[in-house]
Amino acid sequence: MSDSFNFIENSSVVGWLLIFLIIVVILQMIALFFIHRRYSSFMKKIGNGNNLDEMLKKYLEEVKNIKKDNEEIKNYYTKLNQDIASCIQKVGLVRYNAFKDVGSDLSFAIALLDGNDNGIVFNGIYGSEYSNIYAKPIKNKSSNYQLSHEEEYAIEIAEQTKNFMTKNRK
Repeated sequence: MSDSFNFIENSSVVGWLLIFLIIVVILQMIALFFIHRRYSSFMKKIGNGNNLDEMLKKYLEEVKNIKKDNEEIKNYYTKLNQDIASCIQKVGLVRYNAFKDVGSDLSFAIALLDGNDNGIVFNGIYGSEYSNIYAKPIKNKSSNYQLSHEEEYAIEIAEQTKNFMTKNRK
């Protein structure tokens, strides 16, 4: 009989302990509710009537989007720089008199180079009886074809500037 009596006493203590714990949990839930309400009120006061927590979440999302956009801009910028390097950036023009019997500097050599010093040089030779234009490819400021002095000078002028420059060679 003593075992059954201990069980009854123990179950009574366990029951009271369980009731006490339920009351503590309920009190904690009530306290948490009031803390949450105070927190929301505080965040609205700081946010001038708007919920600061929501504003921060929106701000962080915007920052994330801006970082993504910046990365896209950097990639576009890098590709654009690569594309620009292959565009004509340097131009040199030399006007000269190819033949002594022709009155003025009607012949010309023009070099058109990209950012890597590749491109083309044109040489227009004007004579009293005829006119010819020759084109030679340029790779790293030189050509597989024999360059005239005027063509070399046009390439030299093009190397010195990224703007259009004209020189007369006497």
